[in-house]
Amino acid sequence: METNPPMRTVWRGAVTFGMVVLPVRLVSATEAHRGRFREIHHRDGGRIRHKRVCEMEGTAQEIPYGDVGRAVELPDGRLVPITDEDLERLPLPTKHTAEVLGFVPGTDIDPISYGRAYYAAPDGPAADRPYVLLTEALARTGYVGICKIALRQRERLGVLRPRRGVLVLQTLLWADEVREPGDLGPSVPVTDREMQLAEQLLSALTGIEMRQLEDEYGHALEQLVAAKTVGSEVPELPAPQPAVDLLDALEQSVEAARRSRE
Repeated sequence: METNPPMRTVWRGAVTFGMVVLPVRLVSATEAHRGRFREIHHRDGGRIRHKRVCEMEGTAQEIPYGDVGRAVELPDGRLVPITDEDLERLPLPTKHTAEVLGFVPGTDIDPISYGRAYYAAPDGPAADRPYVLLTEALARTGYVGICKIALRQRERLGVLRPRRGVLVLQTLLWADEVREPGDLGPSVPVTDREMQLAEQLLSALTGIEMRQLEDEYGHALEQLVAAKTVGSEVPELPAPQPAVDLLDALEQSVEAARRSRE
């Protein structure tokens, strides 16, 4: 599998399932749209700068990034330095091995648990056959593999799934990291007619081309910046208001959706 040059390897090790060992390397599968805001001082508009300083030496001298380390803070406030060498000696099997603990139907995974996605590329010629075998077996069965992996200084659950002939390893939240909704959802009755129309509306709006959707925030921000530089205002779009008559709104929505598909 070929990857683009900017794709940097973030983890190298082996995926194991049963007695099969599959050497892989992980690269980020997604990239976020970068924000363009800077911090400024409200009073005079000056740029705010953040500096690395040592609280024991005062705030005058900025610490070079190469001199910055990491530590774990104890309950009494003491700091225990932790080096890269210490982390390499960490007695954790998942540092270099992502053992598949079992397989479950992909539909069993609640999407709320999904975290970052990484492409898992075969690492060396010996990995090619088991890589293709696992990828195709998952695609045919609809199963995904559940594993544990130490990634970015944390141990995480992960799910292995196929995507367009490539294995994706996507991190999962631990069960205790997902909050229960409690009583956030309302409990009110709806009529059979309202439910019927809602189902018709969903059916009429089925199908969407995701590749055609674009992030419009950047364009709107450009319009705002351009307007502010010349002292003009950008017209504010009105916020949608809840329908007074839900049944009437549903009927109009179904009719409009049908016309748009004709």
